[in-house]
Amino acid sequence: MANHAARSGETFRKQDIRNRWLLSAPALLLIAIAGVGPLFIVLVYSFLAPGNYGDVKWQFSTEAWFNVFLSRDIFDNTLSLADAHVSILWRSIKLAVATTLFTLIVGFPTAYFIASRPTSYRQIWLFLITIPFWTNLLIRGFAIQEMIRNEGLANTVLMKLGIISAPIQMLYTDFAILLGMAYVHLPLMVLPLYASMEKLDFRLVEAGYDLYATRFAVLRRIIIPLVKPGIIAGSILVFIPSLSSYVIPRILGGGKNLMVGNLIELQFGQGRNWPLGAALSITLVIIVLAAMLYYVKNAGKTGGGHA
Repeated sequence: MANHAARSGETFRKQDIRNRWLLSAPALLLIAIAGVGPLFIVLVYSFLAPGNYGDVKWQFSTEAWFNVFLSRDIFDNTLSLADAHVSILWRSIKLAVATTLFTLIVGFPTAYFIASRPTSYRQIWLFLITIPFWTNLLIRGFAIQEMIRNEGLANTVLMKLGIISAPIQMLYTDFAILLGMAYVHLPLMVLPLYASMEKLDFRLVEAGYDLYATRFAVLRRIIIPLVKPGIIAGSILVFIPSLSSYVIPRILGGGKNLMVGNLIELQFGQGRNWPLGAALSITLVIIVLAAMLYYVKNAGKTGGGHA
């Protein structure tokens, strides 16, 4: 009798798994066609030779991957580091990390403030946080540009207060790109943090104070460990779009402070080197996948209970 029940349970489990796969098949097919398919085409293009006027020649070549980090002298074929590509890639990673840290520093107390408000007021604060999403990214970029240009609001106020005597060159710098990306991606940090902090049992915080713990000790030993999944999720949500950002560096960088997204666009456009653009695109995907794997690894350790 027990063996019959076990076999029936096993049959039911296999049937349930089969039904789930069948129900998921349309979504998986759509992902394969719309997501994996184009990525596969880009991968194939990265191993082809560039055409004379754009497009590709259907000849197998690894030259594009070679040119991602190395360059060959046109006179004596000596190899050297592709300084421009490495510099742009390093700037992209540096600004993406800085944007993530900045949004975390600003977003953490913001999310804590919202989570500690009465329930009836939380929706209002969340509504205010999401308002920037109602405006087109391009318009938000131009708004930041108008604020930090030499004749903009920031310089005008500083000069009126007598803090500076001449405008500070903020536009078309790495600082401008960092400011723009932080402004655009801040809600992506606040919302996951709030989702974790909303489930935080504030009685634990009160217990820490009752045991004479300092505010810093409560933050470090109680709050941060409990909301760590939200910190990781928010960091990934900010880091990935910051790393591949194109519009903000184009507007606030002025074409001088390029990021990897701008470099890829140049290869497919003015450079007419589609294989190199494809290789740079796959390189960016690899970096993003590495960040995602790091996220999955750390989320698995923390258990994700508060995410």
